[in-house]
Amino acid sequence: MRRTRSTTRKSTSGKTLCARLAAALLGLVLLGALWPAAAYAQAEPPDTRATGLHIGNGRLLEGNGNDFVMRGVNHAHTWYPNETQSLSDIKALGANAVRVVLADGHRWTANSAADVGNVVSQCKANRLICVLEVHDTTGYGEDTAAGTLDQAADYWIGLKDVLAGQENYIIINIGNEPWGNTDPEGWTAPTIAAVKKLRNAGFAHTIMVDAPNWGQDWQGVMRANAQSVYDADTTGNLIFSIHMYSVFDTAAEITDYLNAFVDAELPLLIGEFGGPADQWGDPDEDTMMATAERLHLGYLAWSWSGNTDPILDLAIDFDPNKLSSWGRRIFNGTNGIAQTAKEATVYGGGGSGDTQAPTTPGTPSASAVTATSAALTWTASTDNVGVAGYDVVRISGGTETKVAASTTNSVTLTGLSAETAYTFAVYARDAAGNRSARSATVNVTTGKAPVLNCSVGYRVVGEWPGGFQGEITIRNTGTTAINGWTLGFSFANGQTISTMWGGTPAQSGANVSVTPASYTSTIAAAGAVTVGFIGAKSTANAAPTAFTLNGVTCVTS
Repeated sequence: MRRTRSTTRKSTSGKTLCARLAAALLGLVLLGALWPAAAYAQAEPPDTRATGLHIGNGRLLEGNGNDFVMRGVNHAHTWYPNETQSLSDIKALGANAVRVVLADGHRWTANSAADVGNVVSQCKANRLICVLEVHDTTGYGEDTAAGTLDQAADYWIGLKDVLAGQENYIIINIGNEPWGNTDPEGWTAPTIAAVKKLRNAGFAHTIMVDAPNWGQDWQGVMRANAQSVYDADTTGNLIFSIHMYSVFDTAAEITDYLNAFVDAELPLLIGEFGGPADQWGDPDEDTMMATAERLHLGYLAWSWSGNTDPILDLAIDFDPNKLSSWGRRIFNGTNGIAQTAKEATVYGGGGSGDTQAPTTPGTPSASAVTATSAALTWTASTDNVGVAGYDVVRISGGTETKVAASTTNSVTLTGLSAETAYTFAVYARDAAGNRSARSATVNVTTGKAPVLNCSVGYRVVGEWPGGFQGEITIRNTGTTAINGWTLGFSFANGQTISTMWGGTPAQSGANVSVTPASYTSTIAAAGAVTVGFIGAKSTANAAPTAFTLNGVTCVTS
């Protein structure tokens, strides 16, 4: 069994569930407290002239000074070295960047200079910016099999002949998640040393550094020391990478962390993130993607395919035509890659010599229209070299909005609003970036939202001074399953929820909204699911009197 993201992204070294919850809660408190005021000082401009991709005023820029915002995914190349077609597939779905997993030989077989050179060539051929990372460092200090950042730096130095001259196209991510949860304050000095080692060896590339705590920085070490690490790079061409999984399960945590770096003018991107819930929580990928778009920060979703736990596979069995629900969310969802990615300008101008655009796609036809989705199919385009993919746009008046991308002449659109009229059309594009004329349009009106029949039971399991444990049971009293739900209710006496299992709470004053965990998201006909929580209270602790499910009022039982 290959060791992929599902087994490395969150290690606990045998901690009990209670200990994990306590650690996570402590971490979330510390996130807001561990950035000293001095960290907000802006660094002086670098003395060394920027080469290729570089940093300016806290932003990732191309060599020509244009802003570059990464919109891409991670690809586990070192475990699947024959899946180089994946780079083409990732590009065809609209990505402008890919983070490629490599190994330095400490834990997994080292990727050779020839192999890395081929990866770089494939990225360039597919007009992708390529982030290269060493995975052997994952969880150092907690995972005894992990290598050091110094060893990773030596690996990069051994590849210098392959990487030199590629500064416009690649970023060097020294080591993946290079510290676990054990004494993460030890992360700072080795990170600085590794950066200096690469600069002393003559590397002019933008360098990326990952956070400790398995990349999630829940103890705030990278956040507190980011300025000192940045200042240690004499070129100023350093970018920080936060990995967002179940630690980041509320909007407040996500926006607080990302805004802190932006406010300090320290460059940052979300180098990995997940959406599917796991045993530690349910990441809030919607806020991650929306905030990254609002702040113009890059993101790279984990991961294309081949995970030990396939719930994190964006494409099933490396097939771009079989995107998972997670894959559809990333590529074709709101604030997803298809809507927001812009190709690096270094690839502009038709450098391949191909200036002929594909033919116009056929008029799309719609089928399988529901309240929230629709399938579109159209006659394929032709091209003198080859069609790389299709972009689906929504047309509203004189405005076009890209809503999806596909490598074939069909796509399923999701996240639509019920009882809403839409107009869609399609463009074809080739590998050189030439785009066809727009197809004729198709009009689609989504169906009515399904009628929900539900009841909700609420009870206090136990109380103590200042706190209590509650339980909410949601029953589907209808004849069809409920797939996905949002529960709403209000507290009357100022109660607040601190920890929940079976769902993820969001609270604004008295109002609470709960979304499900993966194992509670479906409520079978005549079935029920239960969520539990720990809350804080004062003296009174009255039960909520009204509940809604997906906006529909439920019977209180």
